[in-house]
Amino acid sequence: MSDLTRFGVSLEKALLEEFDRALKEQNYSTRSKAIGDLIRQSLAERRWKKGKASAGAITLVYNHHKKELLNKLISIQHDYHNLIISSQHVHLDHDQCLEIIAVKGNPGELESLYLKLKSEKGVGYASLTSAMAGKIK
Repeated sequence: MSDLTRFGVSLEKALLEEFDRALKEQNYSTRSKAIGDLIRQSLAERRWKKGKASAGAITLVYNHHKKELLNKLISIQHDYHNLIISSQHVHLDHDQCLEIIAVKGNPGELESLYLKLKSEKGVGYASLTSAMAGKIK
């Protein structure tokens, strides 16, 4: 088990009450877990902004009937193969597909890959979610 450090936090009563309601809605068992998650999220965003190695996921929803779209998306992914860890393809219905691409690398390169995929005609939805890569120091 890792070393735990206890510390005190002073907050306005109304803010803490709203935080506690949010924790209950999100099924957190303790404030400590929620605060730890918020800190990790903040650190991941900070690393991303500083251009440090990051991980994330690119999510695409697209019409697979769009002529040549799938070939274009695959070609773009091959151009960025060094950033892609894995991908998962899901058939949502007869027309729409969902693709989730796990990525790791420099945030600028990850964003470039995301923007190229997102801008292809036939892609109806795209998002890039950043996550922490490496250990927190």
